[in-house]
Amino acid sequence: MSAAEGAPRPLHVFSAGFVTQRRVRRILELAGYRVRLGWPPRGGLVGIWGASPTAWRGERVAERRGAELLRVEDAFLRSVLPGRAGGGPPIGLLLDRRGVHFDGRAPSDLETLLATHPLDDSRLLARARDGMARLRRSDLSKYSAHDPALKAPPPGYVLVVDQTAGDASVRASGGSRARFREMLAQARAEHPRARILVRTHPETRLGARAGHLGFDDLGEGMALHAAPVSPWRLLEGAIAVWTLSSQLGFEAILAGHRPVVLGQPFYAGWGLSDDRDPPARRGRTLTRAQLFAGAMLLAPVWYDPFADRLCPWEDAVAALEAEARAWRDDRHGWVAGNMRLWKRRPVSRVFGRWRPVLFAEGARAEARAARTGRRLMVWGTAPAPPGAVRVEDGFLRSRGLGAELVPPLSLVLDDLGLYFDPGRESRLERLVSEAAAGLAPDERERAERLIRRIREGGLSKYNLPGALPPLPGGRRRILVPGQVEDDASVRLGAVDPVRTNRALLRAAREANPDALILWKPHPDVEAGLRPGAVAPEEVALWADATLSRVGAAAAIEAAEEVWTITSTLGFEALLRGRRVVCLGRPFYAGWGLTEDRGGAPARRMARPDLVALVHAALIAYPRYHDPVTDRPCPPEAAVLRLETGRIPRPGPATRSLAKAQGAFASWAWLWRGGVLDRRFAGRDKRRDAPRPRP
Repeated sequence: MSAAEGAPRPLHVFSAGFVTQRRVRRILELAGYRVRLGWPPRGGLVGIWGASPTAWRGERVAERRGAELLRVEDAFLRSVLPGRAGGGPPIGLLLDRRGVHFDGRAPSDLETLLATHPLDDSRLLARARDGMARLRRSDLSKYSAHDPALKAPPPGYVLVVDQTAGDASVRASGGSRARFREMLAQARAEHPRARILVRTHPETRLGARAGHLGFDDLGEGMALHAAPVSPWRLLEGAIAVWTLSSQLGFEAILAGHRPVVLGQPFYAGWGLSDDRDPPARRGRTLTRAQLFAGAMLLAPVWYDPFADRLCPWEDAVAALEAEARAWRDDRHGWVAGNMRLWKRRPVSRVFGRWRPVLFAEGARAEARAARTGRRLMVWGTAPAPPGAVRVEDGFLRSRGLGAELVPPLSLVLDDLGLYFDPGRESRLERLVSEAAAGLAPDERERAERLIRRIREGGLSKYNLPGALPPLPGGRRRILVPGQVEDDASVRLGAVDPVRTNRALLRAAREANPDALILWKPHPDVEAGLRPGAVAPEEVALWADATLSRVGAAAAIEAAEEVWTITSTLGFEALLRGRRVVCLGRPFYAGWGLTEDRGGAPARRMARPDLVALVHAALIAYPRYHDPVTDRPCPPEAAVLRLETGRIPRPGPATRSLAKAQGAFASWAWLWRGGVLDRRFAGRDKRRDAPRPRP
């Protein structure tokens, strides 16, 4: 479906969209075509957009010059919102030299592929089965602006699918208002006692284009259905599906239906639908997996916007999943309460893509959320009313410290608690339990690939540089990572008597008198930004070596065991196959993967393996945001940025703002009679206990 290898082939176009739509132009370039304006040479190549209103120009030029045609169309997964409703560029394209997939009157490349390709490779068909399950699991369709809170009507209805007036696929199948009314009448005649739901097209619902059917066309027992309910939920409750040529007919096949098809879309004629006007050329019988493999895995050209490359379907769908998740979380907007000034820009970038984040202090935040219909978020364990969502850094955060104002690549939203608070259930705990009950094969494979990349890339939460010093051999090595002692994870997750770094070091030495103890101070503490330092003479009592300014991955690789209170470095050690002893109650304790000397919440009854824990903690729980493209992204894109180091650093304005707020907060604290160590004023990261403001 792409140009031959070698120099890009000139693609002469006569529609401004090919020039102005940067991503379309880039996908074509990667596929081997160089977009150019102007007349083609004889025997050249002309690009047109499907059967659009401007396609005739290119068709006429190609005919006069004896040139070939390349028809370009959106792939069957496009974007969250339709393009006409602000959905942005497509994630993939169909490039066709023979025809266009939705017009059954003439062959197309997709039809030829489905008719002639063996479609019998076991790996390909396994990918197809995983892909069908993934679409339903992620609730994705061509347009994926579905409201997960909406339920489908009570089951038992016939679903009649409307389409937009004037659409090229409708014209190709001889569609008209009269034809859609006829379809509705036929559905009633063949299902005389059933309820009939007329599914409105998303573009019609959003006011972008008119449909064919309206309230005046409905009879008794019929209703229009325009709510943004997931197509998969609608298909679950349907007893029959009727369509002219809508892609929803394809999704109905994937959901197990045998839809009635009046037109000649690409999915008709393969033995999977009840075709009232089947294309005579299509005589092959396909399985659902074969149809999916051809239409989704083989025919389209998929694009990875983060690596700027053509990619497999799975990488494209991961990007679309991230976009859809962000839309579903953020579409109603947020009010962020008691948010430090330097955090506001990254919070706005991550959660304000669809509606700007509003910021307010104290009780005003709750009132503003109620008044505007937005959800309320707060950082960490800051005081918040019931129903507020808590925000924190994720586990693959940045190249640099949060205390140095490096913005995060990942943030978590938790509507139940927070992962570092064992005193109450968190959303992460539920996700771990669900993953322990069983991941799909493609979910396991994805988590395993992520683990390998983290190991091979030497990645950690902060990804700071630093090589190991020479270390003596011959003794079992135990790594003891220090923590920020006023951090919420220590305050909430530590267990008596080990609540400080001194106590942790002492406990590790007393339990392992013959081991080589490697002490690694927390980087925030080493930088002088947070409390938790242990005096060198005290370290010498219990540790054999101090790994000062050594990267976390290198430190873990040097040890056989890790002893910790609640550090995320313990989780990173699990990823690398190390034994981990927890003296506190971190999020990864209590699942049977660690030795828990600090106990664990009794509710953690599930027994996930490492892959399940990683899927929950690094894929299902966090939201990732790419600072290069300024878009929601999957974890693989965040890993790419951490591997390459292509991440913007905070500017001087951000640092000045944070210092100003810190100084003002310190003055307010002291003015009210508080006590504050001046060494940390204006620079420390008090996520767990924000200072009072005047």
